[in-house]
Amino acid sequence: MDTNVEVVAALLSAGPISVDAAIAAVESETAGAVVSFSGVVRNHDGGKQVARLSYSAHPLARGVLDSVVASVVEGAADPDGHPVRVWVAHRVGPLEIGEPALVAAVASSHRAEAFAVCSELVERIKAEVPIWKEQFFTDGTAEWVGAGALPGGAAPDPSMNAPDNQGRESQ
Repeated sequence: MDTNVEVVAALLSAGPISVDAAIAAVESETAGAVVSFSGVVRNHDGGKQVARLSYSAHPLARGVLDSVVASVVEGAADPDGHPVRVWVAHRVGPLEIGEPALVAAVASSHRAEAFAVCSELVERIKAEVPIWKEQFFTDGTAEWVGAGALPGGAAPDPSMNAPDNQGRESQ
């Protein structure tokens, strides 16, 4: 069983991301399975109504994302030796309800490999990449939610790592 993985994209994007674009980027004639994930902004969290949110990435987030993707694909292999193709992106900046925040697509000649790689990518990105979400609620309150940790295993402290409000609309 040969390892033949192509990382088509691993992005932090200030612009919109699309599951359709991700799927189109990984499809091939050898792919019998294309598995995708689109994590979208929902209108509620913890019993409160969410109006919108914003993601902020630590300066090292891109490198951590690359490392996570490399680690996940390192053990990936198509049983027939065909390419396994991977596309993943996480948004940064302001997002509205219904917009994709994390999109991943994986193509393989068989479904088991595509599902396994896609699932591990999503779980590891959410757990390891230092990206924080600020949720703005309809009642006028806001909260920071950690998604990932700082490199070296330190837990994020949003009060210390929150970006300033330059360029963001005020509440």
